[in-house]
Amino acid sequence: MPMLKEPKLKQPLWKENDYKAQKKGIRNTVYSVNGDQYTGEWLNNLKDGKGTYKWKENGAIYDGDWKRGKRNGFGTYSRPDPKKKGAFVKEYSGGWKNDMRHGYGTNFYTEEEYYEGEWYGDKRSGWGRMYYKDGTIYEGEWYDDKRNGQGMLRLPNENRYEGSWRDDKKNGPGTFYYLTHGQLYEGVWVDDVAKCGTMKDFDRDNAPEPTQYPIPKVELASTEAVLQESEELFLHDQE
Repeated sequence: MPMLKEPKLKQPLWKENDYKAQKKGIRNTVYSVNGDQYTGEWLNNLKDGKGTYKWKENGAIYDGDWKRGKRNGFGTYSRPDPKKKGAFVKEYSGGWKNDMRHGYGTNFYTEEEYYEGEWYGDKRSGWGRMYYKDGTIYEGEWYDDKRNGQGMLRLPNENRYEGSWRDDKKNGPGTFYYLTHGQLYEGVWVDDVAKCGTMKDFDRDNAPEPTQYPIPKVELASTEAVLQESEELFLHDQE
């Protein structure tokens, strides 16, 4: 008995054409209506995989990972170098999530100022180190793009502050080391202002510019001595 072969169902012509028109895999440069251009991998008509995107408006370039049409993974964002035609200056290199800086990365604000550390939702959040133009370095905790939590600020002359921060200012308990003068202040700060604390000598012999006179040492009586003296006075009054 002869075997009958069922005819293969043929897809409508519009489905075949639609499948061929979909962007998938590696493609040559694709231009957007606004003049932006993308060269790289696609999946289901979305940028997905490795690729390079160039913005026409500012000439900036992103080169890195993509997922579902957005920058996701590791990538580098660079902008045109105003000093050298055809060259680029790296602005950010690190992690991305949904087109925002996320995870660990380094952001260059100028040639002399940059931040390296953790990001969350396009803002400095977590642990990070900021290098400022004047040589100052802050290393510590960040939240919502501001210094918040515990951190150390080291000045160009090696003087430094170690302690609490809130809203980008010294707030809470902290210690400021005046290494140039051989002293330190330990106490409480409010909005960058020392409010209550103690100043004392610290490594004064090795300070480059020590104060003329050391801070007098005040010996505080022990608790036992105070109690003993109080008891003696009480007994004396009873006689």
